[in-house]
Amino acid sequence: QVQLVESGGGLVQAGGSLRLSCAVSERTASSDFMGWFRQAPGKGREFVAAISWSGGSTYYADSVKGRFTISRDNAEDTVFLQMNSLKLEDTAVYYCASYWRGSIVTSAAYRVWGQGTQVTVSS
Repeated sequence: QVQLVESGGGLVQAGGSLRLSCAVSERTASSDFMGWFRQAPGKGREFVAAISWSGGSTYYADSVKGRFTISRDNAEDTVFLQMNSLKLEDTAVYYCASYWRGSIVTSAAYRVWGQGTQVTVSS
């Protein structure tokens, strides 16, 4: 069974940067795509970005294009989310997830989820 562990969250000032990591175990049992989602208090889980292990194809939510970059290290079975120019509205718990089926921008399309890591952006 694939397991996902996020790390790298924390407190950062608006305009600053953070890099999130997601360590993936048992990758042979996982989907070729990995995604990042986030959930702010009182809101639903929102798609952020996705990437394929094999070809590195990337997808981004409009709200983060030009600021966030998703990447992966196949040798280390790790996916990253580099977050630059952070805004207050980026504050959320960030989750990595392994894709299953359906719309890649919908949380229900992902089968396995990490525990989440808190990102708090302050002014």
